[in-house]
Amino acid sequence: MKNTSSGISRIWMVSSFVLLAALVIYIIIYPPGKADDDTVAKVNGISILKSQLYSAMVKAGGPQTLETMISEELVKQESDKANIQVTDADLDKEMEQIKKSFSSDEEFAQALVTYNMTLESLKADMHIQVQLRKLLEPQVKISDEDIKTYYDTNLESMKTPEQVRASHILVATKEEAEAVLTSLKGGADFAALAKEKSTDTASKEAGGDLEFFPKGVMEESFETAAFALKDGELSSVVETSHGFHVIKTTEHKAAATPTLEEKTEEIRQALSEEQISTLSQSWLQEKRTAATVETFLE
Repeated sequence: MKNTSSGISRIWMVSSFVLLAALVIYIIIYPPGKADDDTVAKVNGISILKSQLYSAMVKAGGPQTLETMISEELVKQESDKANIQVTDADLDKEMEQIKKSFSSDEEFAQALVTYNMTLESLKADMHIQVQLRKLLEPQVKISDEDIKTYYDTNLESMKTPEQVRASHILVATKEEAEAVLTSLKGGADFAALAKEKSTDTASKEAGGDLEFFPKGVMEESFETAAFALKDGELSSVVETSHGFHVIKTTEHKAAATPTLEEKTEEIRQALSEEQISTLSQSWLQEKRTAATVETFLE
C-alpha cells in the first residue's frame, strides 16, 4: 500500500522549513539598515550590493519564509509547554515512515535530490515535524469501524498480483544471444556473463537482476517467457524492441489478498497520518490566532 505522493508531501513539509534558509541566515548576518553595504558581485564593472540582494531575496520568498518560521516557533513553544521531547528513536521512526511511502530506495533518493536534501539533512530538520505529531496524536481517534471501512474501500490496491523475479542478458543480435545461451548451458555464471555482455546498463551491474515484477510491466514477449519459466530455468532467445534477451527466472510469487488483521496496523498508521495532516492546518491557525505575532519584514 505504497503512497509515493504522501512521502513526497512529508519530505516537503520538512524541507519547507529549510528551503529558504539562505534568506534567514542572510537576514541574521546582514540585517536591513546595517551600515556596511558591500558589493556581492559585479557585472561588467557594475556592483550588486548586499542591500539589493536582501531586497531581491525578501521579494522572492521573504513572506513565505517568515510565515514558516512563525509556525515553527509556535510548534516549539507549544512543545515546551507540553514538555515534549524528541529522541533519536523518534527521528528514526519518522524517517522509516517516510521511506515506506516510496516504492523503492531509488525513488526516495530522487525525492531528496528534488528538494536539495540529503538523508542527514532531512533527519536533522525533522524535529518540528515530530514535535507537531506528538502534539496532535492525542487528538487522533481511529475506530475499528474506520479501519474496516478503509480496508473494504482500498482492498483492490492492497492485493499483490502474481509476480516473478527474473534476470536477463540483453545483446544486439540473435547470434550474440545464441552464443550467450550456449555459454550458460555450458556452465557459465549468469551474473558474471550479464556484467560482461549485457547492454542493459540499468541491470547489468546487478548481474542482470530485474527484481520482482507483475504482468503488464514488460513487453509481451519478454513477460510471456519470464512467467512461463520454472525457477532457475533459462529461456530460449527472446526478441523485444530493445534487442535479444536470454532470461532466467529465479522466483515466483503467487497473487495474494491480505486479511484485515494483516493490514490493521498499516491502515491505522495511514488513517493517523491523514488525521494529523488535517488537524495540523486547523491547529496552526488556531495557535496563530491566539498568539501575539508582530512582523517587521521590510
